Amino acid sequence: MEHANLQILVAIVLFSFLILWKILTARRGKAGFIRRIPGLNEIDEAIGRATEMGRPMIFHPGVGEVQNVGTLAALGVLGHVARKAAQMGSRVIVTTAIPVVVPVAEDIVKQAYTQAGRPDLFNAEDIRFLAASGDQLALATANVMEREKTAAHFFFGMYDYTSLLLTEPGQRTGAIQIAGTDQYFQVPFFIASCDYTVIGEELYAASAYLTRDPTMLGSLIGQDYSKIIVLAVILLGALSTTLLGSQNLFVQLIGVYR
Repeated sequence: MEHANLQILVAIVLFSFLILWKILTARRGKAGFIRRIPGLNEIDEAIGRATEMGRPMIFHPGVGEVQNVGTLAALGVLGHVARKAAQMGSRVIVTTAIPVVVPVAEDIVKQAYTQAGRPDLFNAEDIRFLAASGDQLALATANVMEREKTAAHFFFGMYDYTSLLLTEPGQRTGAIQIAGTDQYFQVPFFIASCDYTVIGEELYAASAYLTRDPTMLGSLIGQDYSKIIVLAVILLGALSTTLLGSQNLFVQLIGVYR
């Protein structure tokens, strides 16, 4: 392969070592520092508010397919929301436009209520495939908000132009809304219509941040270290090329122009 050179092998070994090292370190109780993410911190508060009001919550895992990385991250957040809701004896309604997401979300929510000792509170009808079209899904979700008088809305995953159509009705009804997406073009709409917004790669860190699972935390921190190394190599390469030309020793070592 054209790019399968010694430098790539060294990078793979180094990054794998960093991730495994941080995972083992986290399992020994030294997880490291993760900066505060306000949007994720407020999830428990929103669940508590809905429980106090005696109203259900809506969780929407985006419009991406189940194999989409944003959808997978959203399902991780759904697991946390469902566990907290089960502990508080509250109800979670999941709405989606992706048929394959329905059984996955149903299993996640059912397991959460069972582990909390409240399997009687789980209702399979609360996991709803509403429509395949984005416009129709937004309209149907808005109807659920008004009919069920939901008090908290969570929007996590990949979103398209329907982001504002989904969140605007909740803003109008006064529900607390928390959103997170890796689609940067939709972030302004979430910021305008939601109380808290999780931006970009913060979504990928959500499961580790919420569960504090040592393996997830270690993997997350190890990947961040790897990104720092890549950024440092890019900066050093650009600086050395600018000052010393494209054939300097550093550039030859990393094999950029091969």
